[in-house]
This record gives sequence, structure tokens and C-alpha cells, in this order.
Amino acid sequence: MTTPHVLSAYEGALKTSMGQCFPGERTVFRGHDLHAGLKGLDWMELYVFGITGMRFTPAQVELLHALWTCTSYPDARLWNNRVAALAGSARSTATLAIAAGIAASEATIFGWQPVMNVADFLLRARAEREAGAALPEVVARELARHKHIGGYGRPVATLQVDERIPFLQDLMARLGLPAGPCLELAFAVEAELLATGRALRMNYAPVLAAIPLDLGLSLRQLHLFVTPCLMAGMPPCHLEAAERPPGATFAMRCERIAYSGAAPREWPES
Repeated sequence: MTTPHVLSAYEGALKTSMGQCFPGERTVFRGHDLHAGLKGLDWMELYVFGITGMRFTPAQVELLHALWTCTSYPDARLWNNRVAALAGSARSTATLAIAAGIAASEATIFGWQPVMNVADFLLRARAEREAGAALPEVVARELARHKHIGGYGRPVATLQVDERIPFLQDLMARLGLPAGPCLELAFAVEAELLATGRALRMNYAPVLAAIPLDLGLSLRQLHLFVTPCLMAGMPPCHLEAAERPPGATFAMRCERIAYSGAAPREWPES
């Protein structure tokens, strides 16, 4: 709980090292003039600079771009895209549709919670390995604690290689970017799981977590980086649903629903 004594130190003018807007004059962004010193940055460069305060090489920026673009699936059946599509079907605004879709991306099974869980595991596992622990021991201890390791196994394609992983491996080879310690560890964990008879191939989550971690992002910075990662697939789903008649997206008759719950009830008139 924040006490009044602590808050008193923050009373008055906001003190910030992030930036400030001076209307009609300039805008400071992490100590740089946004329209002069940073005028050559593209959106991804500015976004990660805002998160981290770090500047990345053109090859690294291209790889960060690819982490977003290669998972931009305009498939309205996907959970978060479905939210954006249904918002269009209900004639909600595009802003509300995209915001709701991004919020739904924080899902427990799919989305950012598994990414953050596997990121935490990779950092802990890396520290344990550097302290001398063998990988089988690290993996066995994690399985005993949680019964599974997030990011390994993909319900829709359990035995297949996630299609985004070879794409990124090819890109890294073309850009001359070697795998960092977290990414190498992610693949080593997959190999260990397969060697112990668990048919749990790595999905996209460990790769999406490992590459930014290897570039120096913290867990909190990683969370901010991945937040818009699935957004590009949402506008096409929203747009197509908005072009159909209202309610026509995922329309289904009640009798098509297999229901085994409580029987229908009569509601008395008030």
C-alpha cells in the first residue's frame, strides 16, 4: 500500500525522464527531439526505443518487425480476432474492436500469459545452467513444479513444427544474426522434452520471448513489446464483419447448440 508519506514526494509537477510536449515548439522523447533527432526512425524503432531507451541495428529492427508480421493472421476464428470481428458485426467502432481484441490477447492458454511464463522460465533456467545445473535436471524440476512448461505443445498442431519458427530462422540467417543464449536454450528444452518421450514441440511463444530477451529487454519491456503483436490481423476481420449484415458473423441457430444444462425456466411477469 502506498502511504501518504511516499506520495508527498511525488506531489506537484510531474517529474519524468521519458518526455514532454511543448505545443508549437517541440516534443522531447527520451531526451531527444522527436521531430529532429528521431525523425528518421520508423514505427518499430520508435516503439522499442520508447520501451527500452536502446537503439538497435537495422538487422535487429527488421527481426523485431518480423516477430510481429509473421504472426499477423487475419483469421476470425482465432480468439482475439473473433472479438474484433463480432464487434464489427455488432456495429461497434473500430477503436473499441481493436482495443477489445488486444485485451483478449492476454489469454491464459493462448496469448501473452504463456509468452511471459516461458520468458520467466527461460531466464530462471539460464541462471540455473550458468550456476552449473544440467538441463535435464532443470527441465525435470520445472515439470515437477508446474506439470508442464508453457510454450511447448500446440493444441491445433501438436506434432508439427510451428510455421513461424523456420521463417524466423531463415530470416536470422539472412540477416547474419546468430541465436542468442535464450533462443538456444529454448530449442535445447524442446530437444530435452522430445528425448524424454513428451511429444511437445515448441510453439511460437518461446521464440517470441527469447529473441527480445537476447536483445536485452527485461520481462516488463518484453510484455510491452508483444502487446500489439497480433493487432495487424484484427482490422481485416473487423472490416469484413462490418460489411456483412448485422449479426451475420458466426450466426448460429439456438437448436444447433448441444446443451445439457438446466432446463428452461418460466420467468414470472412482474
